[in-house]
Amino acid sequence: MSEKWTTADIPDRRGRVAVVTGANTGLGYETARALAGRGASVVLAVRDVAKGEQAAARMSGDVSVQALDLTSLDSVRTAAAALRSRFDRLDLLINNAGVMYTPKRTTRDGFEMQFGTNHLGHFALTGLLLDLMLPVPGSRVVTVSSTGHRIRAAIHFDDLQWERSYSRVGAYGQSKLANLMFTYELQRRLAAHGTTVALAAHPGLSSTELARNTPAGLRLPLTWLAPLITQTPAMGALPTLRAATDPAALGGQYYGPGGRGEVKGHPRLVTSSAQSYDAAVQQRLWTVSEDLTGVTFPVARPERNPLPSVPAVTK
Repeated sequence: MSEKWTTADIPDRRGRVAVVTGANTGLGYETARALAGRGASVVLAVRDVAKGEQAAARMSGDVSVQALDLTSLDSVRTAAAALRSRFDRLDLLINNAGVMYTPKRTTRDGFEMQFGTNHLGHFALTGLLLDLMLPVPGSRVVTVSSTGHRIRAAIHFDDLQWERSYSRVGAYGQSKLANLMFTYELQRRLAAHGTTVALAAHPGLSSTELARNTPAGLRLPLTWLAPLITQTPAMGALPTLRAATDPAALGGQYYGPGGRGEVKGHPRLVTSSAQSYDAAVQQRLWTVSEDLTGVTFPVARPERNPLPSVPAVTK
């Protein structure tokens, strides 16, 4: 395997079933396309089915579409039931879909839009599908976070839904920090089973539709700088693909671009912020997330912590 990991390094995925959320455009599209190109049966789990079908038509291989609106727990449950009726096993779940810097809005269940979509929707989907993965050796849950988990980010247990005040940037940071804390806590619970693992990834700065809600004050400077500091969606998808397919990848690891500042470049192991490894906050967030979604997982927390506080990272 080359030092500059690319889609050419993805092993043969024939016989594997993968679900990718938000796969009709951007990072999700490139992730799904690469997996299908290596033989996986790929499900594009998308809010807009028509756009999903258009995306599927542009891919080669076994690709299908499943309606999924992460802003609605009813839709999440319906999608999970549909997937369970179609498949008796699942090898890969990629929690990719997300929103960023949205104006103050709520999901259909009354959750702050970014926290509800990016974290709670994926938390519920994973919990409802996990028993399809536990019997499958080598199965993986990969959740896409962001360098935004470091920016004005904290888990605001006293105001998770930002009802008292609202910051687009802070709410996004909370949701992306939650993605990482969910991954690390999930891996802690999966470790005793020895089959499924949980990993995280981030795309650096990629040129996608996700940035359409960027505050006006930042939009013009970023437009000028974009050609210099961003990379293509295909490059941005590589950390997710490496976490999902690299035989050497381990549960609890986090992948991102290898260039300066993790802005762009070929994927490598990276570390997240110190607070993301706080096991007590991870557990508290997990409990709150179960309460809010009504979804419990078929894996319990072990008495001992099998994960280091901050994993060692090598290229």
